Amino acid sequence: MLGIKRLGLLAALVLVGLAPAAAAQAAAQPSTQDTQYLQALHQVNLSEITMGNLAQQKGQHQQVKELGKQFVTDHTQLDQTVKSTAQQLNVQLPANPTTDQQKVINKLNNLSGAEFDKAWVTAELAGHVAAIQATQTEISQGSEQSVVALAQDALPVLQAHLDALTALAQTLGIPVPQTSASASGTPSPGGSTSPAPGGTESPAPGGTSTESPAPGTTEAPAPSQS
Repeated sequence: MLGIKRLGLLAALVLVGLAPAAAAQAAAQPSTQDTQYLQALHQVNLSEITMGNLAQQKGQHQQVKELGKQFVTDHTQLDQTVKSTAQQLNVQLPANPTTDQQKVINKLNNLSGAEFDKAWVTAELAGHVAAIQATQTEISQGSEQSVVALAQDALPVLQAHLDALTALAQTLGIPVPQTSASASGTPSPGGSTSPAPGGTESPAPGGTSTESPAPGTTEAPAPSQS
């Protein structure tokens, strides 16, 4: 009997010891910043995969086709990590791109030839600037280490895409956004970005955007009032 009582006491102590750990694990929910970034980056990936496929199908310039193929590969791989991280943290991911991202996709679907190439590169430039800004914000403000690590891995991929797009834009004579993707004080998802082609605003990943100057222009400061 004594042995059974001791076993029971040990089992009780083990359960008591596990309870705080389980409670702490349950309480360790990702922050709003981490959650929004995962959701936003997933929507970026969905949009980029669709637009990359369009570039391969409708692009006239060979580099547009090649970049589109590369974007599909890179964003598919990146999204696998996003989905596994979100699953571990019980974060629900959107099923579709944002409304504004879908508007850009719809616009590109109606274009062809050189007109498609110009609109595609312009939209991709704006989208990658926004994605880089959101990623830099996650790195500096995120609290969940797995999400911050994801952002750190995503940043060089996004930057390489932006560099390639910038070079292609210069080749095709397309204005490049003046927004510096590496500037300090980057906005969080939902901040302002450059508008997409055709005057359609391209939001920062996962949020609604505020209007900012068109690519290739700088915004004049508002006159001071006395």
